[in-house]
Amino acid sequence: MSDRLPPLSALRAFEAAARHMSFSRAADELNVTPAALSFQIKSLEEHLGVLVFRRLNRAVELTEEGQLLAPGVSDGFDALQSAWRAVKRRLNSATLTVTAGPAFTAKWLAPKLFSFAKENPDIELRFSAGLGLVDFARDDVDVAIRFGQEFDPLLYSRTLIDEWMAPMMSPELAKNVTEVADLQRMTLLHQEDIDFLKPPANWRAYFAAAEVPYIEEHGPRFSQADHAVDAALAGGGVVLGRLSLAATYLGDGRLVMPIRHRLPTGASYRIVCPKGQEARPQVARFIEWVVREIAGMDTVAQDARFLLRQPDE
Repeated sequence: MSDRLPPLSALRAFEAAARHMSFSRAADELNVTPAALSFQIKSLEEHLGVLVFRRLNRAVELTEEGQLLAPGVSDGFDALQSAWRAVKRRLNSATLTVTAGPAFTAKWLAPKLFSFAKENPDIELRFSAGLGLVDFARDDVDVAIRFGQEFDPLLYSRTLIDEWMAPMMSPELAKNVTEVADLQRMTLLHQEDIDFLKPPANWRAYFAAAEVPYIEEHGPRFSQADHAVDAALAGGGVVLGRLSLAATYLGDGRLVMPIRHRLPTGASYRIVCPKGQEARPQVARFIEWVVREIAGMDTVAQDARFLLRQPDE
C-alpha cells in the first residue's frame, strides 16, 4: 500500500463528515453539495482501498478504519489551522488582540486604553475580557494579562503587580475607623473570585493576621471583585480590596484605607504570550505601555504595612 496521501480536499471532506456524522451537514459547512462531498469521500476510500463510512438508510457511521483515521485527520487540520493563524498574526503588524480578566479590565485596563490608542494610532487594538485559559495556538490572542500564583513556564511571562489587599471604604464610612477591631461592626463585602488562592486571602485571613477575633462571616458576597469595589464606592460596606482594582479610587479619594495594614495574597498579575512573540513590534509596545502605566500604582499606599498571613483552614 502506498503512503502517498490523498488530496487535501478529500481529507477535509472526511474530517467534516466524521465530526458531524452527517454528509449533508458537512457539505453545508464546506459550502459544497452533498453529492460533491460524497464524491470526495469515495475518492479517499478508493485511495485507501477500504471503506471509512458505512452508508445506512438515513445516517452514516465510521468503520473501524474510519475510527482509526478520524482523530489523526482532525488533529492534522487543527495543527494546520494553528500554524496558519500563527503566521498570519506574525505578519499582521496592524492588529493586536489582548485578553484580561473582567475585573481588571473594568477597573484598570479599559479606562486607560485610550492612552495606548493615542500613542499607537497605527495599531488596531482588539480586546476580550475573560477568565478562561488561553491556548495561543488555537485562540486568536496575542497577549494575555492573568492573575494567579502559578504560570506556564513555557510562555514568556513578566510580572506586573505583586498583589495585596487592605480594607477600603468610602470616606464617610471611614470617619470612625481607626483599628481593625472597628471593622467588626461594619458590613463586610466578600469576593468569591479569589477563593482559589492558597493560603486564602479573605476577611478571615486578614483578621487572623491582625490578631483580631473574626466574629462571623457577615455581609454580601460577590462573584466578581469589581462588583464588590462598586459596592464599597457606593458606601455599601468595606471591601478587602485589591490594589490593582482600586488604585484609581484611592488616588482620587473616592476610597480610603484608614487602617494601614495590608495583606499579601501570594498572587500576581502577569503579562504572558508565546516565547519569542514579546519581540514583535506591536506586542513589545503594548508590554512597554502596560509596565509604564502600572509602575506608579503602589504610590497610593507606600506607607502601608504588611501583615503576616496565618493559615486559614
